[in-house]
Amino acid sequence: MNPSDASYGSDRSGLISGFLFRPGRAGEPINTAGAVRWLKGDAPADDGAFAWLHFNLANASTERWLRDHLGEVDAFFDALHEGSRSTRIEFAHDALIAVVNDVLYEFDFEPSQIATLWMCVDERTVVTTRLQPLRSIDRLRAAVKGGETFDTPVALLTHLLRDQADVLVQIVRAATGRVDDVEDTLLAERVQRSRANLGALRRVLVRLRRLLAPEPGALFRLLNQPPAWVAPDDVQELRHSTEEFSAVLADMTALQERIKLLQEEIAARVTEETNRSVYVLTMVTVLALPINMIAGLLGMNVGGIPLAEHHEGFWIVVAIIASFTVIAGWLAFRRQED
Repeated sequence: MNPSDASYGSDRSGLISGFLFRPGRAGEPINTAGAVRWLKGDAPADDGAFAWLHFNLANASTERWLRDHLGEVDAFFDALHEGSRSTRIEFAHDALIAVVNDVLYEFDFEPSQIATLWMCVDERTVVTTRLQPLRSIDRLRAAVKGGETFDTPVALLTHLLRDQADVLVQIVRAATGRVDDVEDTLLAERVQRSRANLGALRRVLVRLRRLLAPEPGALFRLLNQPPAWVAPDDVQELRHSTEEFSAVLADMTALQERIKLLQEEIAARVTEETNRSVYVLTMVTVLALPINMIAGLLGMNVGGIPLAEHHEGFWIVVAIIASFTVIAGWLAFRRQED
């Protein structure tokens, strides 16, 4: 592809990369012209061969090109425009239509860095589309370029789901490390910062789990009645990858509960420090009450103030104030002990 033809990381049709797979052989790159011949059925193919076409939806011409060459797959195009992007997979038009959520390539624990991958898988073709670079699909592309072989389209789908599970494992492992750091600094003077970090982590995990939790259920429902063109071995591999994905979601749920307990512990510590500060302020107010009252009475500019002419009057007043202060402090601290 010439640089002048580049558009949003793809060619003019929106194709980012294309590969033709034959049983037992590594994927062979194909361009847009080869993809058109393949979709029309003009390209010669061995038995069991299939093509993987990966498109960029940020290119304005991608959807138009797909509608012109992919055929009547209304469920796939409807999924592209649906507002809900919860993970799901369904069988329609003799193809598997999947909506898979993934994280961006440069993921940094931000809820906005979660995006969607749309897939259309049939017996001869795998079509994937995305708006932004995603980590799992890029790992799959790297594996294909590295010479890994795929005998069926479902094998490619299974590898993608396992890559997605591996990415989630890395996210959970990184989040666990951050939670460990918060636990280590829980007794330090950075409670407010720890609360903010935990809140951001919990929001990311909640959003990830909300989007990804339907995936195992949708896959298990599909595996109960798979399409006729899906081989039994592929069904078994897909079932294994789904079980691995469910285990990762369980770990994510456990981490959410751990973060929730830490947030509650930090909130309790903050409340305890606030109560201690309020109590100290109350004690200061109580201990200063006698001197304020007596000073206010003796400071009135009226006649008849006692001890005004007594040569020991000042020390007598100081003794009275000290006595009342000691009594008030004794009563206050005795109440705290109770």
